Amino acid sequence: MMRTLWQQSAAIIWISGVIDSLLPSFLKHENISRLTEEGVFITDRRKLPFERSEVFCSDYSEVSEAIKSMVTQGGGPLEAALNALLFTYRTSPESLSDAVLSLSSARPTNTTMKRELERVMERYGKGEDMEYVIKSVFDHYDALYDRISDIGESLIEDGDGILTTCFPEHTFMLSVRKAVMNGKRIVVYIPETRPYLQGSHLTEPSVREMGIECYLITDGMAAHFMREGKIDKYMTASDLALDDRTVVNKTGTLGNAIAAHYYGIPYYAFSIGMDHGKGQQDIKIEYRSGESVKCIGGLKTASDDASALYPCFDIIDGELVTGIITEGGVV
Repeated sequence: MMRTLWQQSAAIIWISGVIDSLLPSFLKHENISRLTEEGVFITDRRKLPFERSEVFCSDYSEVSEAIKSMVTQGGGPLEAALNALLFTYRTSPESLSDAVLSLSSARPTNTTMKRELERVMERYGKGEDMEYVIKSVFDHYDALYDRISDIGESLIEDGDGILTTCFPEHTFMLSVRKAVMNGKRIVVYIPETRPYLQGSHLTEPSVREMGIECYLITDGMAAHFMREGKIDKYMTASDLALDDRTVVNKTGTLGNAIAAHYYGIPYYAFSIGMDHGKGQQDIKIEYRSGESVKCIGGLKTASDDASALYPCFDIIDGELVTGIITEGGVV
């Protein structure tokens, strides 16, 4: 039987509420980015878990700069960008196109953010109300996380040791949370993820908050635990995924994928939106200042004279990827 529009909206609101209740605190909407009459506030993930503070942005250009500066990352830029676009619509609608261009270029690898902002503008251009459009995008992603995590959970078996990388965000967190709720005993192994330490600052506290057994390890320890038989699955998010199963994710993912392939451990990457029709030649890998490699938590670990390199992402070839977990199933 066809649902009425009211029934569909009610179902989405219910899903959003349930998803929010299952997520760790770092991933609740109000703890990622929030919109006020003055501007956009973005939780500064660089300071978590030791300090909870926000970066205030008075316009879209400051939001773009915050995204570039890694105030938020993963799925955070999309939420911050949507709030920035809505603030621009309310205060200076003539600047909407400039806002989309600025926000989309803040993280070139985050193609989901660029794609969604363009879709919002397309719907707005067809006469839809901007306030409604942006609210519907937030609701859409909550429902999307729910569907994808159902598939992720189905791949997890009782007794699994699961390795991840960086901060795998909503789909991974919901997958392991649902697995435990369904009576599966699991252990999560979390590399620290130099140089910004998203694993130790974000992932480990989030998994621990959900009551799941987990261990923080250094970036070089994953192969050791694979050899010991502690790892049964490797599961990460993906900043970008292609039709040939090429995955782009945080630096360190490639090494772990190679080790997992060697030890016969399946590697699954979550994707909330694949880049269809593109190849590896279309991927632009961001390089950031090597200065961040020469310190940890503000403490110098190398000489000022040392030269350092910092590519932000790895390109993982499709033959190393067992499957990409999407809303339509495992690709």
